[in-house]
Amino acid sequence: MLLNPLSYDNSEDAQQAKELELQGVHSAEAGDIDSAISFFNKAVQVAPERASCYNNRAQALRLKGDVIGAFEDLNHAIELSGGRGKAACQAYTQRALINRLEGHDDEALSDFKMAACLGSAFARSQVVRMNPYAAMCNQMLSDVIGRLKAGEYQD
Repeated sequence: MLLNPLSYDNSEDAQQAKELELQGVHSAEAGDIDSAISFFNKAVQVAPERASCYNNRAQALRLKGDVIGAFEDLNHAIELSGGRGKAACQAYTQRALINRLEGHDDEALSDFKMAACLGSAFARSQVVRMNPYAAMCNQMLSDVIGRLKAGEYQD
């Protein structure tokens, strides 16, 4: 998920980076990922301390298939944010999704838990979904409901 870059500090560099990020977000939404990455690269150059620049670029890099670059940017966003705030929440969530896709479920669960603690409802739902006991209960409940619908359970 791309962050709205309009919610941060008001220095001149930060303002310029916000505008570049916004242009990057618009480019990404229009499907022009290369332009989006270019705008995010410029934002990083202008304000290298802004976690959201790295988080947004990570999303674009991931869409482009550069998982390693995305992962590096997400780690940097988490580091810059101190693991707090919206940028950290989004970075933990994105990193968890990458870990999940790469088959690193323990790391994914850890990141989803961090994002859930920072307020992500999506991450919270993933923590529940990845819990093996919850998954087993959900499967059993699904089986029972399926059998009820098929008429296998009758009084």
